[in-house]
Amino acid sequence: MSDEALIAIVDDDESVRVAMGGMVESFGYASATFQSADDFLNSSQLPGASCLILDVQMDGISGLELHARLLATGHRIPTIFMTAFPEARTRERALRAGAVCFLAKPFGRDDLLGCIENALGKQAP
Repeated sequence: MSDEALIAIVDDDESVRVAMGGMVESFGYASATFQSADDFLNSSQLPGASCLILDVQMDGISGLELHARLLATGHRIPTIFMTAFPEARTRERALRAGAVCFLAKPFGRDDLLGCIENALGKQAP
């Protein structure tokens, strides 16, 4: 694995979580997947996450709300947002809040890898 970097993925769609976890691992990074914001917030993985990939629209706490909660509690994890509904206003809100990237589903492997590299501040393994 790359410098023990852990990429946490939060999406309420199981097929997306599995696919994203596999893609992240194919890049050489460790991944941990969560079906909800609450699952991530209550996990032991939160303090060790090097990068967070969040779905914007989820049941319960949205990706934007989760990001805001993390910032409010001092957890400044580089965050990549992804969504099937790429609205300009939502994109702007995410980027103003400090998002590293905002990806519209479906997106390519190279797009995701570029965002992860940017989030981690280095080149891929």
